[in-house]
Amino acid sequence: MIFRDVREDPFQVYGLYNYKEEPVFRRLPQSVAEQANEGVQNLHTNTAGGRVKFKTNSKTIAIQCDMPSLCDMPHMPRSGSSAFDLYVKKGARYWYTGTFMPENFDHGYTASYSFPCQQERDLLLHFPLYNDVTSLHIGLDDDATLSPGQPYRFPVPVVYYGSSITQGGCASRPGNSYQAMISRRYDCDFVNLGFSGSAKGEAALAEYIANLPMRVFVLDYDHNAPDVDHLQRTHEAFYQRIRRQQPALPILLVGRPDFCLDTPEHSQRRDVILTTYRNALQHGDSNIYFLDGQSLFEGDERDSCTVDGCHPNDLGFYRMANVIGSVVGRLL
Repeated sequence: MIFRDVREDPFQVYGLYNYKEEPVFRRLPQSVAEQANEGVQNLHTNTAGGRVKFKTNSKTIAIQCDMPSLCDMPHMPRSGSSAFDLYVKKGARYWYTGTFMPENFDHGYTASYSFPCQQERDLLLHFPLYNDVTSLHIGLDDDATLSPGQPYRFPVPVVYYGSSITQGGCASRPGNSYQAMISRRYDCDFVNLGFSGSAKGEAALAEYIANLPMRVFVLDYDHNAPDVDHLQRTHEAFYQRIRRQQPALPILLVGRPDFCLDTPEHSQRRDVILTTYRNALQHGDSNIYFLDGQSLFEGDERDSCTVDGCHPNDLGFYRMANVIGSVVGRLL
């Protein structure tokens, strides 16, 4: 096989910051992360939302990745936190094909997947949701063709800012995060700025996000605000910073999916988000939208949507993709 660096053409990497120049894959500039809390500084090099697109007729696809360590957590499978998953385009959409999982790990790992025959395929590879990745090489048969993948129908990305749920905890594999599902469903690029336990609505993040090219912005950090007062101090200010910079941008405000009426603080937090929404409407903002978190797990077996009462499993993320995706799709 011949292994090629995904930082080089014709590979196209999506969802990661300045990937051709940075020494490690990261989701935002190090200088921005350093202005935020320690959690963002540690997590901004997690590759949640990173993707690679390419076309090849190689029968076998392999990966060779360098990772400083493995991210293993008791409530999330390694196939989601530290693995890559592969999709192949059939008709109008990409379908899951296989997962590259770290079994024999030594500061990285190599894994492969073989198709039943040789033919040109349009492929999509998702990066891990929680692990750091220093480098990634894709191996193809030595006589295989290689060309750019199909570009997104909506190339200006949907940007998501929020908590560990936004980052993808605890999907069983990267392609099952709700943003990835929405992306494949509507053929839209996206940027995942979810920071586990660390999305606190900081001004440095609002300033950075406000200057990003965005098709839609989804603001979803209720879970990481330490208390109701903190959410009240930061939520509307965060929205206003984005709106000042991008007056016509559709902005979607989202509440926590594990909303419980029996917990007074949940209702108080929802009221803070609703106040941001209502104030925006009163000031003439016609591109502001609100989703009550109570609706995100809607349906039978609602109590089966998480791994621990908080973080969604694949069923939870599927339902979030349906509810949030219905709004995002309309806005696209």
